[in-house]
Formats: sequence, structure tokens, C-alpha cells
Amino acid sequence: MPLTIAYPLDALLMIAVPIALGVFLSRRWQFPWKIWWMGAATFVLSQVGHIPFNAGLTMLFNREILPTPPQSWNPLFNAIILGLSAGLWEEGARYATYRWWAKDARTWRKGIWLGAGHGGAEAILLGAILLINFFYLLAMRNTDLSKIVPPDQLALAQSQVNAFWSAPWYLVLIGALERVLTQPIQIALSVLVLQVFARRRIFWLFVAIGWHALVNAGAVYIGLRTNPITAEVTVAVASCISLILIFLLRTPEPEPDDEIPPPPPLTLPGEVGEVNDTIETPERLDQTRYQ
Repeated sequence: MPLTIAYPLDALLMIAVPIALGVFLSRRWQFPWKIWWMGAATFVLSQVGHIPFNAGLTMLFNREILPTPPQSWNPLFNAIILGLSAGLWEEGARYATYRWWAKDARTWRKGIWLGAGHGGAEAILLGAILLINFFYLLAMRNTDLSKIVPPDQLALAQSQVNAFWSAPWYLVLIGALERVLTQPIQIALSVLVLQVFARRRIFWLFVAIGWHALVNAGAVYIGLRTNPITAEVTVAVASCISLILIFLLRTPEPEPDDEIPPPPPLTLPGEVGEVNDTIETPERLDQTRYQ
């Protein structure tokens, strides 16, 4: 498959899959999209803190303000730091959403619905970024980079362009596969954080942070030590475990309240065809004068 097809296809699948899942859940459960959008906004807001936080940590380690481990430990150390960072920021943001914003999202289905929005926003944004990068690098493919890139950055820019256009097509499509696999993980994390409010125990927030960190760190570490395909196998295993967690935490949905019958219609004074016992008329006075 030509890369000029593989890259756009990968991006469009990353965008289409979460939208299709959202449409399916909305129609199945007859939910409005409000909570889905809350989940999507939660992901975006978490990255407002998460991305600068990672950049700040990188700067502190590069300047040796924070101690770094031995060189041989770097892959594992980086994977743990990245995993913990993602878990703390995303699950912290999810907890804040449940507590102060999505206060009516307290059922299992609504937890799934919020998680679908969280994971959906992540997939859609990554797909959009990939699509933008594709058109940008397509324009640069046959361009003389020496005319637009500073000399000290020319070698790096050229290697990045070459790597982009030399990737095997099946590795390109791994991006869409990963977004499919991460949907159950994001939904499980949403259901885990929901337990803080359903069961009134903060313990569940730390479970969600730990699971998020473990999945991220495992995928990053295995990807660095082996290859992208093995890393995706790791994500697939985590996705299956997440599906089990989702159904283990399933609780019955609350029964809808019984409909209260409407009150009988009020009779207005003077209404035609009705007798109003509270209004004294000359005729009624005449009828009751000897009683």
C-alpha cells in the first residue's frame, strides 16, 4: 500500500472509530452527548497541564537539576516517569470532572459514556495531528530543505523526512489499531474513577492512576526494548484486562421513577357546566334559606 494512502487512511480511522463508538452508545442507551463532551473536554484540559509538566521535567533532567539514573536504566526510568505523569494528570482531571462538573454521572453506563468521550478526544486529536503532519511532509518531500532549514538543523530535518516516507505501510496503520485498543482502557479508567463516588472510597482513584501508569509504562518500555508490534501486543493484553474490569464493576442501572399521575383539572369560578360549591349565589341562598 502506498504511504500516500496509508497515512491518510490511518488518520481517518483514528478519527472515525471513536465517533462510530459514540454514535453506537448514544443510540443504544438514548443518551445525549453532554457527558461525552465532558469526557472529551477532560482529556484536553488534562493535557494543558500534562504536556508542560513533561517538558519541565525533561528540562530539569537535562540540566541535571534532578538526578538521573545510570545510562542502562534510562529506558525503564523514562517509561515509569511517563506512565506516572500520564496517570496522575489524566486520572486527576477525570476525578475533578466527576466531582465538580459531571455530578449526574454516577451510573455504570454514564461512566462508560464519559470514558468514551475521554478516549475519543485523544484519538480524534492524534488523528488530526497525523493528517496535518502528512500534508506538511508531503509538501516537503520534494523540496530542497537547505533553502528553508538552518544548516545546523538540516541533517536532523532530512532524517525525519526520510524516516516518515520510508516506514512500512503496516507499521503506519498501527496507529489506528492502537486507538481501537485504547478505547476499552480509557473506558475502564473512567469506570474505576467513578467508584470513588459510587462506593465513597478514594482508594479507587489510586487504582486508576496505578493501572494507567502500568499500561503506559509497559507499552513505552517494551516498545523501546523490542519493536512497535510487541508494544501493541502489550496494549492488546491491557485492553482485554480493561474489558474484564469494566464488566466486573458493572452495577444495575437505577429504575426510572414511577410517573406521578397528573392532578385533576381545576375548575375555575363561573366555568360553564360546573357547579362551584364555594361561591354563594342568590339562587343557592334561596335554596338553603330553610335548611
